[in-house]
Amino acid sequence: MEFNNKYQCYLDYINEALERFLQVRETPEKACYEAMKYSLMAGGKRIRPVLSLAVCDLLGKNYEDVIAYACAIEMIHTYSLIHDDLPSMDNDDYRRGRLTNHKVYGEALAILAGDALLNYAFEIMTEDALKNIDIIVNKVKAMQYIAKASGVTGMIGGQVVDLQSEGKKIPLETLTYMHGCKTGAMIKAPVVSSAIICGADDFRISRLSVFAEKIGLAFQIKDDILDVEGDLSTLGKNSGSDASNDKTTYITEYGLEDAKRILNEVTDEAVGALECFGVEADFLRNIAEFIAKRNN
Repeated sequence: MEFNNKYQCYLDYINEALERFLQVRETPEKACYEAMKYSLMAGGKRIRPVLSLAVCDLLGKNYEDVIAYACAIEMIHTYSLIHDDLPSMDNDDYRRGRLTNHKVYGEALAILAGDALLNYAFEIMTEDALKNIDIIVNKVKAMQYIAKASGVTGMIGGQVVDLQSEGKKIPLETLTYMHGCKTGAMIKAPVVSSAIICGADDFRISRLSVFAEKIGLAFQIKDDILDVEGDLSTLGKNSGSDASNDKTTYITEYGLEDAKRILNEVTDEAVGALECFGVEADFLRNIAEFIAKRNN
C-alpha cells in the first residue's frame, strides 16, 4: 500500500506538471495542440517520469530540478507511440483503451502532433536549463543523454531494426540489441538523466544505469508475454500483433515459460544493482517488481 500511495503521489505531481506545460492555445494551429494533448493526457502508468522523480527522491533533491526533464521524456515517449501506431508502422487502432491518434485526427495531423511533442520536449528542457545557471552543465549533460537515448543510436535506431526484422527470424543478439535501443534506452534515460541533474557520483550513476538497463529488458520481455496472454480489456490495445507481424520475440526464441523465467532472473538482477543504496531504494525495487507483474 505504501508503494501504491507513493506511486500515486508521483502520478499526481507529473500529471499536474504535464497539464501546466502543455495547454491548448487558441491559435490557428489549435488542432495540433489538441492532438498532442489527446495522446499525452490519455493516461498510462507514466513509468518513465515516475522513475525520474524516484531517483530524485533517492538522491535527496528537489522534484523541481528534474520535472521538466521527466515530462519531456514522457512527451518523447508519447510521440513515439503516436508514430508507432500509424498505418505505415504497426497500424494499431487502439492505444490505452482509446482510438489511436491518427484514427481521431487523421494521419497527417498525427504525424505533426508527434513531431511537435518531440520538439516541445527539447523546448521545455532548454528553457529550464537556462533558468538554472548554477547547475546548467548537469542539465545540458542530462539533455544530451536524453537526445541520444531517443535518437538514431537509441529508440529510433531500435525501431529501424524492428521494422527491418519483420517477417524474418533474427539472431538473439540482434533481438537483444533491438530491445536495448527501442525500449531500454528510454527506460534508462529518466533514471540516468535524473541522477546526472542531481549530481550523483560515477559509482551511483553506474549502479542506477545497471538497474535501469535490467528493468528495460524486463519491460520488453513482459510486453512480449502480454502480447500472447493479454487482451484489449487489460492492455488497452489489441494483442497478438507480434505474431500477426511475424516478429521474433522472447516468446518465439525461448517459449512462454522460459521467457517468464528469464523475466524473473532479470528482475532479480535489477534489484541486486541497488544494494549499495540500502532501504532508501525500496521504491525502485518495488518498481522492478511492478514491471514484472503488470498486466498492461
